Amino acid sequence: MSPARMATRVSCGRDFHCVPDSNRVLDTACKAGFDYVCLPIVNPRYKREKVQGPAKNRPGALTRSDLCMTSSDWGSLIVGKTSPWLQLDSAVDHIRKNSEIAFKEELNYASHLGLPAVLIPMKNGNMMNMARSLNEHIQGGFFQQQFWMHVPTMNSADCVEDIVEGEERDGGRQPSDDTWEWWNTFRTMCDSNKRISVALELTEDLPPYSSLQRWLAEPVKAVIISTSLFLTNKKGYPVLSKTHQGYLRSLFKLDVQLILTGVDRHPEKGIHSYQQYLDHLWQVGNKAVALETKHEMYIDHLWQTQPTPDTVTQFAKGYEDYLQCPLQPLMDNLESQTYEIFEKDPIKYSQYQKAVYYALLDKIKPEDKETKSVVLMVVGAGRGPLVRASLAASRQADRKISKLYAVEKNPNAVVTLENLRDEMWGDQVEVISCDMRLWQAPVKADILVSELLGSFGDNELSPECLDGAQRFLKEDGISIPCEYTSYLAPLQSSKLYNEVRTTKDKDKPLESNFEMPYVVRLHNCQILDNPKPVFQFHHPNRDEVIDNSRFLSLEFNIENTAILHGFAGYFDARLFGDVYLSIVPETHSPGMFSWFPILFPIKTPMYLKVGDKVEVDFWRRVSEKNVWYEWSVRKPYPMPIHNPKGRSYTIGL
Repeated sequence: MSPARMATRVSCGRDFHCVPDSNRVLDTACKAGFDYVCLPIVNPRYKREKVQGPAKNRPGALTRSDLCMTSSDWGSLIVGKTSPWLQLDSAVDHIRKNSEIAFKEELNYASHLGLPAVLIPMKNGNMMNMARSLNEHIQGGFFQQQFWMHVPTMNSADCVEDIVEGEERDGGRQPSDDTWEWWNTFRTMCDSNKRISVALELTEDLPPYSSLQRWLAEPVKAVIISTSLFLTNKKGYPVLSKTHQGYLRSLFKLDVQLILTGVDRHPEKGIHSYQQYLDHLWQVGNKAVALETKHEMYIDHLWQTQPTPDTVTQFAKGYEDYLQCPLQPLMDNLESQTYEIFEKDPIKYSQYQKAVYYALLDKIKPEDKETKSVVLMVVGAGRGPLVRASLAASRQADRKISKLYAVEKNPNAVVTLENLRDEMWGDQVEVISCDMRLWQAPVKADILVSELLGSFGDNELSPECLDGAQRFLKEDGISIPCEYTSYLAPLQSSKLYNEVRTTKDKDKPLESNFEMPYVVRLHNCQILDNPKPVFQFHHPNRDEVIDNSRFLSLEFNIENTAILHGFAGYFDARLFGDVYLSIVPETHSPGMFSWFPILFPIKTPMYLKVGDKVEVDFWRRVSEKNVWYEWSVRKPYPMPIHNPKGRSYTIGL
């Protein structure tokens, strides 16, 4: 997968509640800098009473003709809106039935027009019949239209009144004030369909930060911003409060579109000033520049000098939430391109060089540096980056490496190593084309260096490889790395759940998708509690009986209502002394991109309440030929063990 190109400006739409002339409003909006418009599919005053009422037999067309625009304009410039009077969950029978018919009529006409998306308002948490009707439409149609559920960040007084009235009619059911709960119930009833997303409306008052964070794990496609939220700066231009700015910038990472709704409250500056301001916020947000005191600047004076994104962000662009099968370099030979990508990491090899540097100083004291030397072995040498780092460390430390053995099982990478020895390294380096577990070393090593680590620390079988290779390490020899630890954290991500669900292998049962780990650049997700350590391995391993199977139970605290979709995995490694590598968020090695986190999904999303405890059991299982993981949630309620006996995923020895 090649990294995606970053858009140069925000996609911004203009919302209209009533449109006498669709071509005119489209032309006006485009001239003001907007990219598309949101229009009612049917005039909001045109209530169709199909069941009973005075307008039951009203003649005439349902709405405007499709001929008023070209099909390309309908398909790229218009987002349709369903009628606000629809009450598909009314307790009054004829109102509910009438709304169902009208809703179906509007969706069918939107499909006929080829609209890319339809905006549907969520007024409360009681939308079960709406969910059923929309699900029925999706199942019965072929046009891949998107449906944006218009959800406010906070419940309004009007919504509360609507719910209370509905409650009185519906037997006193207690609604939720939490608008995320509305959305979660609705999308669950629609089986988390990928075509149903969120259009999140920023309200004047925002809920607590922890509640807002949940939306970062949801499929938010658009953010609706009312002109009533804008303040006026000292130059007379519309600006948002710092609170709204801050949250909007956090949503930008989801590549959201913006929709401006409401009347122009700054007519002397023009409606285009809103669009320009929002585009400016997006530009600044994407370049990670804090607005602080400059949030009131005018668009004509955009800053000319902006810092570039950090190395990890640049490398990961386009890979966000993209599932990849973990590498198995022990079983499979890596390709040249794979080696090339990871050799570009600016941090990993400098840390390895530092570790070898300190290990050399530890092995050879200053008074012995003229007379003493060490034997160093790089096992799993690849195309030689650790060999280069070790030789550089030797020069830096002013310590001698009498012999450096570069051991590599991939015959294609050995070609590169042999050429480098002939052209650069000379006889100091000896290239060994062999599996480290099978090689019979002529001498024992003082220092053993490897980079067999995976996203979960041990998932590329570093324990098994280094345990097999340690027979040619001296009793007082140093292993780099000397220890590594895996970590787990509970995760919520509707996006990743759907990605796993649609990753199908025709030769395996459906549940196998959820019984294997995936390497993924976590993006559209929320970590529900801090990562906790899982398995730890030490090298050299001097235990009499070496057993690399493991089992551990972990407990996590849930502080906000959420949905559990799986667990994020990380690792850190101590190379030597105080030299570490880490992809754990709190201690991530700055600028290092060699490893993305790993995802362990669960088959059935689990609803979690505030105060719940999530207890997960995790196993590392080992046989003569394979290693695999098994995992299961025990609390707040048990679920089946994932990947028993490695039925869906194993790592080959």
